[in-house]
Amino acid sequence: MRLIHCACGASLIDDSLTAEQFTLPELPTQKDLKFLDRIAREVLPEDPTPSLDEIQRNPAVAHLGAPNFAPQRPSEPLRIIVSGSDRALGLVLTRLMRADTMWAEVAYLPVDPQSPAAVLWGAGSVDLAVSGPVRPIPCIRTDFGEVAAGSAELFTGDGGGRYIGEVVVDSDVLVSPEKEYGARLVPTVDAPGIAAVPYVTPVVDKRRIFRRTPRLDGTRALTGRALQSGGNEIAVRIDDHLRPRPVNRVTFYRHLRDIQAVRGS
Repeated sequence: MRLIHCACGASLIDDSLTAEQFTLPELPTQKDLKFLDRIAREVLPEDPTPSLDEIQRNPAVAHLGAPNFAPQRPSEPLRIIVSGSDRALGLVLTRLMRADTMWAEVAYLPVDPQSPAAVLWGAGSVDLAVSGPVRPIPCIRTDFGEVAAGSAELFTGDGGGRYIGEVVVDSDVLVSPEKEYGARLVPTVDAPGIAAVPYVTPVVDKRRIFRRTPRLDGTRALTGRALQSGGNEIAVRIDDHLRPRPVNRVTFYRHLRDIQAVRGS
């Protein structure tokens, strides 16, 4: 097995982790991560399996079902261990998705063992990262080509007011205009891929008198393959990282290929 360690920022470096070490910024850019493309080509110079376009044209749409093991057979397994934040993991997954090398195995060593992605992946130990099994999970991406590793949130403006727009999961309305305060979504480990709940209190306390945890209504959770929203000044926060500019519409949906995640039960 070829073992690659992407050490993102002030993350875990363990002497017992015998891997090719790459020290990266806390939030690596796609340019920082281009070396992964080269390594992937070294173990799989040509990919004989169906392309994304061919999969999309397939009427069987097998990608809608349970997550699958990758069909590619590289000369040796390639395992990428990401140590850092959920955002760092999402950026590495984004690189693999854009390069269409999602057949690579990915393990996670989180700096926060209670982060959404750490909990989803059952991640935390070096032993699991190095020798744990691959258990594929859906890859949740946006229409602007970014992977959400652990969570994402939608709200209007600074999050202090009601949502000016609508949020729909598949064909069901989750958030109606001027009623709720936004939505939070997380990837799921199985089909269909997304679980989402509405915020029923402000996402941010505008008075800032004290720090208040926004309340989610878990009784109204919806699951689906896609979440779409249209409205005004939609703030998009992915893995606790706010995108620099608000948008008028955004879509999160399940990618055609699944993440080859090394994770616990």
